[in-house]
Amino acid sequence: MPDTDTAVPATEDPQGSFDAFYRATRQRLFAFLYALTGNAAEAQDVLHEAYARAWQRWSTVRDCDSPEAWMRTVSRRIAVSRWRRARNAVFAHRRAGPPDDVPGPNPDNVALVAALARLPVEQRTAIVLHHLCDLPVAAVARETEAPEGTVKARLARGRRALADLLSIDLPEESRV
Repeated sequence: MPDTDTAVPATEDPQGSFDAFYRATRQRLFAFLYALTGNAAEAQDVLHEAYARAWQRWSTVRDCDSPEAWMRTVSRRIAVSRWRRARNAVFAHRRAGPPDDVPGPNPDNVALVAALARLPVEQRTAIVLHHLCDLPVAAVARETEAPEGTVKARLARGRRALADLLSIDLPEESRV
């Protein structure tokens, strides 16, 4: 909660300083918003936003009949806008109903990810880019900054290692 200062009306400040206005009004405006919202954190958030708006328009606000009344109006409107947004979010959530149940992960995908995690990072990267992202060997080579021959070797070694980890029998031509 803001500390209390001796209230000095903004009109007594020869330059119409925003700082003086802030110091003179922050306690009263906080008390107003706290009573209005019933929540100290919400009151502070609204007040900060209202002061930011006042600061941006200070050359106009300081010439108002009552800059503090301007702040009360703006901060009240900000608070009401937040309430409406929150209320509309609740209504939208109720209209949409609860989210659909998301099925659990496929056991095969879990096994594949676990097996990939056991591969060296270079082999894993090559396998994922080539087989899961459908990139050709040349694109994998560019992305990993490795020669195409190296990428092909990593793919071959990675496939053999994955086959062993997943207990899959590879055709003979893949084992060579």
